[in-house]
Parts: sequence; structure tokens; C-alpha cells
Amino acid sequence: MVSGDLTGFADALGTGENFVANFQLENQAVRGRAARLGMGSVNEILNRHDYPPEAARLLGEALTLAVLVASSLKFDGRLTVQAEGDGPVRLMVAEYSTNGNLRGYLRLDNEKWAKLEKINEGLGRPHPAQAFGKGVLTMTILQDNPHIQPYQGIVPLDGRSLAECAEHYFMQSEQVPTRVRIAVGQIQKAGEAPVWQAGGALIQRIAGDDARGDTEDDWNTAEILFQSVYDSELLDPDLSVGRVLYRLFHERGVRFESPTSVQDACTCSEERLRKTLESMPDEGLIEMAAEDNSSDLKADCQFCGRKYRIPLTDVLNSVQ
Repeated sequence: MVSGDLTGFADALGTGENFVANFQLENQAVRGRAARLGMGSVNEILNRHDYPPEAARLLGEALTLAVLVASSLKFDGRLTVQAEGDGPVRLMVAEYSTNGNLRGYLRLDNEKWAKLEKINEGLGRPHPAQAFGKGVLTMTILQDNPHIQPYQGIVPLDGRSLAECAEHYFMQSEQVPTRVRIAVGQIQKAGEAPVWQAGGALIQRIAGDDARGDTEDDWNTAEILFQSVYDSELLDPDLSVGRVLYRLFHERGVRFESPTSVQDACTCSEERLRKTLESMPDEGLIEMAAEDNSSDLKADCQFCGRKYRIPLTDVLNSVQ
């Protein structure tokens, strides 16, 4: 944990990418988190699926949001950000585990998406209501402890961005004033292929009490400063997050927790798939194989694209 004047360590803190860190303003009732993602995390996830650029950007925002929100969890588990509706994007899922693993995908109606791109040509990025139609944003927290029930919060997709929808989520589900900034884009250096980068930060007001007193002034000042951050500052891998936060809050000072590494990693496995198949009735397994006219059961992971082929006879209960 580092505290006080940021001058000495601003460039060292958060240099590069693929990390998330919690912070709190010194002697102020404001806390926050900051993340930077790139090669090794969001870049691989977005390139793996070959989405249209604006669809990829939308998933990148959801991945960054999942990292920012889940990094505050005080237990082992995972958080899923999910949006679905009847629009061009039928389903989008971003999942971050407290061990640093990140994965995500979205399901497109290609015909509707092409129409949306034509409508929006020259007008900027589609907002959530355009992308998802009538839909909702859901955040689900699952602890690794199987005896604890998942927690789920749901808000309408009526913001101008996923970040704004997340602000509504925190106010509605947790009654915590929150501001979220997320930027996603491709950065290309001379002679190199373009790389997807994502950066984000959020701040939250800490409620007043007998010791703190009223925290409204602290929050109002921090909110104004926070809104001055540029997308380019959030994205640039050569500009440390510490330096960005130093520009915003240097007069107040910031206390940081140690960053957590983030990496592209899927939780799918053949062992887990086999256990799932073995729990199913034989009749259903036989029908699944017959649909593919195969003696194998086939399953493709929508997150990482891995293809599984399990011999039917390996999982039939009658032959165990």
C-alpha cells in the first residue's frame, strides 16, 4: 500500500497494462478503482471472435466494467456482467474472477447489426438501447463457497453508455453514488499490428458518519476532477495510471492497494464437461449425438472457442 504525495511513484504505479488497483483519496471520503487492459487480456479476447469494430468495443467496455466492479470483492469468487435484449446484440457476457482471470463473448444478429451500422454511419458509436433493444444489464456475484447464494442486481439499459448504466446500477442496487469512465480502442504503432487497449476507473462516495461528518463536499469536488479525465489518458499504455491519477488528485493525495494482475483465461475444461454430460440421462445424450450423426458429443466453448469432442460411450451411465 502506498500513500501520500504521488510525485515519486506516479510513473511506476500502473505502468503498462493488465492490472487493476484500488485506491482512496487521502483524508477524503472517496474511494476508487483503476484498470488498464491490453495485450494478454482484452486484445486476445476481442481478436479471437473477429467482431465488427464497434461490437468489439462494446464487449471491451463490459470486460473493463467487470474488472472494475469485481476488484472490490473481499472473497474468492467471480462477477458476471451480462446484457441481453431483442436488438442487434442478443447477448453479451463478461466475467472476471478474483484470481485475475477474464473472459467474455457476445452473440450478434448480423443482419440487425449491419442495419444499425448503416443508420449510425457518421453519427458515432451506438448507445446500449440501440445495440440491445429492449433489454437489461445484470451483474451477478458468485462466491466460490457453494453454500452462499449468488447476488444479482438488474437495471434497464437506458444509459448513453455501459458506464452510465453501471452508475445507475450502483445507485439503485447499493445506494452508492458512483462515477465510471471507460475507454476502449485500438492502438497501432509503426510497423506493428493494431492492439486493442482498454482503460477504466471509477470513484465512489463513502457515506458520512459521526467520525467523517458530511461527505458531500468531498464527493462533489472529486466528481468534478474525475470527469476531466480523457479517453486517451485511460488508454495510453505508455502513460501510467499513477500519473493520470496524480494529475486528477495530486492536491489531495491517494492511497493505493497493490495491483492485481489480469489475464485472458477461460474456465472451461474437458473434465468439467465430462462431469456435466455424465449427470445427464442417457436418452438425451444419445439424441445429442444422433443430431450430429456422430458417435461423439460435440461442444464448443463460446468464450474461448475451444472445441470439445467426447466419445458417447465414455459418458453413458449404462456403461459406467
